[in-house]
Amino acid sequence: MTFSAIDPDRFRELMGRFATGVTVVTTTAPDGRPVGMTANSLTSVSLDPPLVSLCVSHRADMHGALSQAGGFVVNVLAQSQENLSRRFAESGEDRFQGIEHRPGANGHPVLGGSLAYIECHLFGTFPAGDHTVFLGQVAGGDTSDGLPLLYYRGGYASLDDR
Repeated sequence: MTFSAIDPDRFRELMGRFATGVTVVTTTAPDGRPVGMTANSLTSVSLDPPLVSLCVSHRADMHGALSQAGGFVVNVLAQSQENLSRRFAESGEDRFQGIEHRPGANGHPVLGGSLAYIECHLFGTFPAGDHTVFLGQVAGGDTSDGLPLLYYRGGYASLDDR
């Protein structure tokens, strides 16, 4: 059976109806600089071993760094961290300047104030169209209380406090 590809704008509209959490993925560039990007493609893959996946465009500044770093941190953003999401979604600036962060156990940046951080060792990569799927084996992390930052229909959203 043959399928025709859907129009990219229609695909974005369809996927925009799926609410996602917002994260900033961080790692260390080969020259030792901290690098990061906003991502909402995080997925839990496996419990044994504990694996997560994220999808990164070949055109993203982070793609090369993630491919070479051997690991990364997924910082799950709190509702109050929309500014971090926007900052790490932009290109061409030192995104870490003035941002609270520290090295995690794996040496990659952990952002202050996140709802959770998930430290990963690179488990594998797979080509997927114009993106690469990065699998991370979870090695550690921590959580804090609060509400998540969400993304829905092309904009930020929030949960009501329960």
